[in-house]
Amino acid sequence: MQETMAAEQFRATPLAGPSIRSRVVDELRARIISGELAPGTHLSEISLAEAFQVSRTPIREALKQLQTEGLVEIRSRVGTFVNAPSRREITELFQMKELLEGAAARLLAQRGRCAELDALRENVERADEAVTSGSIEGYAALVHEFHDLLIAGADNTKLSAHYQTLMNQLAYQRLVFTSLSQPNRPKQSDREHHRVLELIEAKDSESAERVMREHVRASHRALMAGLDATPPT
Repeated sequence: MQETMAAEQFRATPLAGPSIRSRVVDELRARIISGELAPGTHLSEISLAEAFQVSRTPIREALKQLQTEGLVEIRSRVGTFVNAPSRREITELFQMKELLEGAAARLLAQRGRCAELDALRENVERADEAVTSGSIEGYAALVHEFHDLLIAGADNTKLSAHYQTLMNQLAYQRLVFTSLSQPNRPKQSDREHHRVLELIEAKDSESAERVMREHVRASHRALMAGLDATPPT
């Protein structure tokens, strides 16, 4: 069932100045990625203009930008909707995620000791606590942090830019809960993170890349199983 976005959902601070369009883009992007605006939600130009207290022109321009990023779908004579990726699109995005995160693990292993590596060690220790306590929400946040630290640790601006675009299209924050809802997946994921970290610390770049790619494939399988188990709305 499609949901229509209402102006009162936003309660946004009125925007002003030349950065209106970019601020609308940033606000909508954040709400889509977080899942606050669910896939299939109808985005009304009129409601958005009322919420942000601006004209429809910057709203229309912002929606076109988000269409370019793959976050919304503009249907001629129908309207604009939060993009709901197909199973094929999700699979293709995870294939790219596997390549980029595998490369990041390899590059980080080649760097050796750095601030991101220390942060990864702290991350997996906190993740252990979250899994032990059964905090799926807490562990999901740490999963997101782990992958972000891995990408940052690669110290490659081109890789990081491509990864950010990919993650926006994937809206991973709203999918990770589905993946982690599968039986024993949090514990398995936590063990996989530990193994990746061990290989990075050992400077075994080839094995770090291979195991990281295996981890992404395992996450993808869990996600698809979760989607299969989710009743249609």
